[in-house]
Amino acid sequence: MFIIGITGGTGSGKTTLVNNIINSFPKKEIIVISQDSYYNKTDSLNLEERKSINFDHPDAIDFNLLVNHVQALKDGKVIKQPTYSFIQHNRTSEIESIQPKKIIIVEGILIFYDKRLLDLFDLKIFIDVPADERLIRRINRDTKERGRDLLEVTERYNSTLKPMHNLFIKPTKIFADLIIPNSIPNIKALDVLKLIIRQKL
Repeated sequence: MFIIGITGGTGSGKTTLVNNIINSFPKKEIIVISQDSYYNKTDSLNLEERKSINFDHPDAIDFNLLVNHVQALKDGKVIKQPTYSFIQHNRTSEIESIQPKKIIIVEGILIFYDKRLLDLFDLKIFIDVPADERLIRRINRDTKERGRDLLEVTERYNSTLKPMHNLFIKPTKIFADLIIPNSIPNIKALDVLKLIIRQKL
């Protein structure tokens, strides 16, 4: 089993990179665990209170559960992964059974923050993209896919995303084994990553 951690700021292209990887290999060989599935439960809060949560702070993530699940997969066990709704800002009642596979990709903006999780990765990748480009990508994604309006996205970026990136995400770049500039499609880096995975398979 080979576990890859892929991180970078919001809008850096993590999902695009992951999709390129998983579409290049048999589904029976590779799985993806997203940090987004492990936001803490917010059942005790109403929707407006949930919207005010700083989701880019490490305290918003249930790292204990995430670490336990990655370790369980490494040990060959099936996990029951929670499902998260970005519309309701809360976990749903749905649970997904995830089987261990030869290649496990863990992706998310804060996955290098927790040392327990960091130590489980065999390969650590940081996607590095300029802040202005990441903001444009975030606006496009959140307005089209997550029901946000432009004002909400830009206000959240200035109040939480940008400062949290500088505090908790950018500093973890030093832990990366591979740093991928991704302001343009980085075909060579993707090819190198695919080669590494093929060798492990």
